[in-house]
Amino acid sequence: MSAGPRVLAIMGSGETAPTMAKVHRALFDRFGGPVPAAIVDTPYGFQENADELSARTVEFFATSVGSPVEVASYRAAAVDPIAAATALARVRAARYVMAGPGSPSYALRQWAGGPIPEALAAKLATGGIVTMASAAALTLGVLTIPVYEIYKAGEAPRWLPGLDLLGPATGLRAAVVPHYDNAEGGTHDTRFCYMGERRLRMLEATLPDDVFVLGVDSHTALVLDLEAGLATVSGLGGATVRVGGRSAFFGPGSVLDIDALGEVARRLAGGLPAEEVRAAALAEPSAAQRTPRPAASVRDRMQDLEGTFMAALDAGHAAEAVAALLGLADVVEGRLRSGEDTPDLDNAAATFRALVVRLGERAASGSRDPRAELGPLVDALLELRDRARAQKDWPTADLIRDRLLAAGVEVRDGADASSWVLAGR
Repeated sequence: MSAGPRVLAIMGSGETAPTMAKVHRALFDRFGGPVPAAIVDTPYGFQENADELSARTVEFFATSVGSPVEVASYRAAAVDPIAAATALARVRAARYVMAGPGSPSYALRQWAGGPIPEALAAKLATGGIVTMASAAALTLGVLTIPVYEIYKAGEAPRWLPGLDLLGPATGLRAAVVPHYDNAEGGTHDTRFCYMGERRLRMLEATLPDDVFVLGVDSHTALVLDLEAGLATVSGLGGATVRVGGRSAFFGPGSVLDIDALGEVARRLAGGLPAEEVRAAALAEPSAAQRTPRPAASVRDRMQDLEGTFMAALDAGHAAEAVAALLGLADVVEGRLRSGEDTPDLDNAAATFRALVVRLGERAASGSRDPRAELGPLVDALLELRDRARAQKDWPTADLIRDRLLAAGVEVRDGADASSWVLAGR
């Protein structure tokens, strides 16, 4: 069974404009049906209107894309542990994740050393679609332009270290520059994400020899299909590979190997004519005709159980959801006993914790007879917590206890087992 799509979509701008709705719909269509989806609010988390921006994005996906999304709210690294765990759980459980406008330098400060980049990287490695737009797109590469500081505050052109999610996923060493064809300046040059030609040349002069500029125009998406190894340009503009002031442009509808983007950079650096380099990249054999990349069995089993869990939870079938969760725990435990140590297993363990948080959130939504409503869910969570404690998995055990307490359920540990009461009763 296929693990589903593994896609990194880079949007130059317009991520919630009508021009990009079609691109979002096409990406969701790759799943063949509804899937959990989330937006990460970090890049604009410092703004006073952050709530409004999130609400607009949720409305856009619901009405223009036809796919509901949740907000994975991680506005600052100092967010409280429960909020952080909830945001991370939503990112891990989502099959489609997007981050967008705001400040790239702010996003980097909040994400650096934290769990969000790791969760996004795991999704690109094991299955899912990650869309990074505008400010978030700037963080993808080896280096990042601090746009606000240079364009608004007048600092000298410089680079910041990027997240480099692009490199491990594609093998490309690039600095991603959205808003590449920006023309908002009118009488002054605001191309290249407001840097203009003069400042971009200053930045290029300090790039490492093996790093190139990967530009994505406004209202344009560069869709990188990691399974097929293909790069496709969608939307109103194009994508550009630039090295030392020399560029190769790939317009709307262009399809080429992801590897070819790196080869374009090397050929441009070698002095070959840009049009010759561009034509060669478009003419090379497609990666879809080469050996496919096999899916891992742990990944397949994990996604089957995750899908069963989500469907059961949405339908209100608590017993089926718990059964799927216990099945995932058995997968993780069995592989650990066999001595396996792989990224897929790590991701399965992380997915297990994310689904525990989902179950806790559902427990918190009970309304009528609290004990009758919450009983099956709380008992299941306590069973999972007892298993985690038996394995000395204290982070998971503590997470379950804290989520239950946040939902108004107090856990009382006994000599042989744990019990629970409704807090304050």
